[in-house]
Amino acid sequence: MATHVSCSHSFDSWVRALQGVCGRFESRRALNHGLFIGDIARQDLAGLEVAQIRTNAGMISRQRTSADHEDDRFCFLVVQRSGRAQLRQAGTSIELAPGDMALMDSAKSCEILPHGLIEHASFHLSREEVCRHLPDGQPKFGKLSQHCASGRILRTLVEQLCGGELDNCAGLEEGGALQEALIALLAPTLKQQPGYAGSEFDGSHNAGLRSLAQRLIDQSLSEPNLTPLSLARQLNISVRQLYRLFEEQGDSVCRFIQRSRLKRSAADLCNPRLRNESITDIAFRWGFTDSAHFSRTFKKHFEQSPREYRASAING
Repeated sequence: MATHVSCSHSFDSWVRALQGVCGRFESRRALNHGLFIGDIARQDLAGLEVAQIRTNAGMISRQRTSADHEDDRFCFLVVQRSGRAQLRQAGTSIELAPGDMALMDSAKSCEILPHGLIEHASFHLSREEVCRHLPDGQPKFGKLSQHCASGRILRTLVEQLCGGELDNCAGLEEGGALQEALIALLAPTLKQQPGYAGSEFDGSHNAGLRSLAQRLIDQSLSEPNLTPLSLARQLNISVRQLYRLFEEQGDSVCRFIQRSRLKRSAADLCNPRLRNESITDIAFRWGFTDSAHFSRTFKKHFEQSPREYRASAING
């Protein structure tokens, strides 16, 4: 059963609704948004509470408190449904893209900084049970890996819960079991994340992480601000670790990004359906910001200028 509170244009009402669902959070408007959007729904799955949040607020924050407080008895399993956001806690920040999951501790100060309009779901898990399952001293904050069996199972389960697929079959006695299943999967996924202090960067782990980095690059080529720093933040690793991933293969992350952009640009130049699109527009589409630099780089890589390359490909 879900209780929905919609306050798309009333910021103060939305903050009160947020506090009613998630506890003592505060919020502030984004500086660059005229129209505020804020919707929140509380879903009760046989005793397992889920908050569905949609907003373009500038920040959602919570001050450091004590786990003795009634609404500080939870850890939040956050699932980014759409948009991008930064999460900060205990001096660490992580970037969440659509599909990413993270764990946050309600008893410590935290901040959520949406990058525009976001949607995320927050599962309220017993903090006591989370502490019991996690190793002593392991932070109850971090991005959850989806590159291990536990992470993939966790992602499948939360998607079914968020999508309402289990609404009609979750019996009254199943809320506790669902929560236990989510919590049991947390420890392995936190251990697998790149930034976890106990993880070993062996060859197979690096190969999987490098493959993830390459997929993220492929998905972000059109963004001019794609840099090793922004990529490392998405992966929750240091920039130096990111460089090492590519150096192990005799490559560099910057060269990989540039080659990927050049290949996408070349493919568009070869496409007869795009013959009337300017070379500059194609270059800008794939993240180049200077047409002269693009032409020089393209010619060095393909030994033809973009114009010559297009003429040769289309006219045969």
